[in-house]
Amino acid sequence: MFVMLLVFILFVVSLFWVVLKKKNMDIWFFSYINQVLSRPKVEEPIHVLFCFVDHYEPQWRNDDIEIERARVDRWYQDYPAMAKQHKDADGCMPKHCFFYPEEEYRYEHLAKLSDMCYHEFGEIEIHLHHDNDNAENFTKTITDFAKLLHTEHGALPVHPETNQIQYAFIHGNWALDNSLPNGYMCGINNEISLLKQTGCYVDMTLPSSPSPAQTSKVNAIYYATGVDGKCKSHDSGIDVEVGKPASGDLMLIQGPIGINFSWRTKNGLPHIENADVRKMTPPLKSRVDQWVNSHIHVKGRPEWVFIKVHTHGTQERDMETLLGQPRHDMHSYLESKYNDGKKYILHYVSAREMYNIAKAAEAGETGNPNEYRDYILAKPRFKAL
Repeated sequence: MFVMLLVFILFVVSLFWVVLKKKNMDIWFFSYINQVLSRPKVEEPIHVLFCFVDHYEPQWRNDDIEIERARVDRWYQDYPAMAKQHKDADGCMPKHCFFYPEEEYRYEHLAKLSDMCYHEFGEIEIHLHHDNDNAENFTKTITDFAKLLHTEHGALPVHPETNQIQYAFIHGNWALDNSLPNGYMCGINNEISLLKQTGCYVDMTLPSSPSPAQTSKVNAIYYATGVDGKCKSHDSGIDVEVGKPASGDLMLIQGPIGINFSWRTKNGLPHIENADVRKMTPPLKSRVDQWVNSHIHVKGRPEWVFIKVHTHGTQERDMETLLGQPRHDMHSYLESKYNDGKKYILHYVSAREMYNIAKAAEAGETGNPNEYRDYILAKPRFKAL
């Protein structure tokens, strides 16, 4: 009887492991369980910092300039109309962060995005798809693009001490630091160090589940250190912590990842939460609740909760979700449940502001994070049309 029970247990465990590996959940599942069990108790009020980042690719599966223009114009017209209906505790509208791919640059598109940012609807940062690359070409590509965005469109801040142009980064195809098998869609080991050298102040690529590029470290704000000859150095790192100096090459702010038992698949199974917002993964109330409850924070400052969600905003099938009623409903829910002024206080932030607030927490600042939106890096001087 004991042998049969043991065999049954081993069978169940093996089956569970196969299911995890099929979705690459074996990479992060046990770290996630540990993170859930170790979440700290938090005194109220809880400040909820909400950042929406976008892998903004007008040329997605397309070589027609008129289609590109239609995609950008849809955002240029519809996003302000939606965002104007919403405000956080500080009177700020939602701030959409356009991570624009270097390889898709067109002046006319960036001019419209810069105009939107000039009117407080968001900020522009850097996205990059590359393959079989090398350190020299990567450095030139990123440096030239950062300079172009800054000089031509007023995007990207300048470091107050070094005068180097600074940028937030999202890696195309999730392949940060050569993290996909066989070096696919990158090719550069120790990309983390190169990002630091070229002015990257924070990476916001993660989470990437179900991609194998997903890290074992989850729901975290941390520093990664590049290692010569090694890929995926950001799989682990040192948590950003109150009162402790930066301890690595690059800060990473992850979005929420986990298992949502209130949001079910067609088969009745719990959904994997990976912070992706689009038509097939709409911003449901149960997801918003899980984003908050994921409790991503700077260690020692648990009352400041960081939420970063992402999308690919120029894909036609998803635009109504991102610009229409589902997006409106998401913000309305955030503002009704997570901005009562007592238990929760809501702050819409850009990627730059989220980084600044994380650095303020690290430095021991307390109180209202709204005071630290420009703590280190000032707002860029975007250009109006």
